[in-house]
Amino acid sequence: MEPALLVAHPDHPAIAVRQVSARILSMDANWLCLRWRVEGTAALVVPPFAGRARTDGLWQSTCFELFLAEDEGIAAGTYAEFNFAPSERWAAYDFDGYRAGMAPRPIPREPVITPRRGQDLLICDAALPIAGLPPLPWRMGLSAVLEEADGAKSYWALAHPRGKPDFHHAACFAARVEAPQAA
Repeated sequence: MEPALLVAHPDHPAIAVRQVSARILSMDANWLCLRWRVEGTAALVVPPFAGRARTDGLWQSTCFELFLAEDEGIAAGTYAEFNFAPSERWAAYDFDGYRAGMAPRPIPREPVITPRRGQDLLICDAALPIAGLPPLPWRMGLSAVLEEADGAKSYWALAHPRGKPDFHHAACFAARVEAPQAA
């Protein structure tokens, strides 16, 4: 998948962040590997390393998010949410309706989160075990919550619904990922 530019929610513009992109780096029988790239990070709050552990509330600071719904599931409102923080903390949830029925999603192995920070750049890679994901094909949402030094937060997604930022809204599931074709 080519990098997709994420769009900042118009009611919550970034202060210094100039651009955010996200993409699937690779997908095989065992792993889904994703990358988020943030440019303009001089004022970005990056949670310090805390080690791998499932943790709630990651969206309250800089965090990257993946939403997946089986193609038929999006119409029914069933989907999975995955959160990845540069601290290496992560979360995974299942929903049985729009923001309803939230439960921890079982994951057979912890995701591997690899943040890298340059002078004005943050790259965050996340590798998830395929066995912990919904069956393909997917409707997918890629998003980011970015906190800057003064506490301001910007909300980035492939697309936004009208109104307040809401990554759970079906409009944010703007990408489609097909099942691999048999050789």
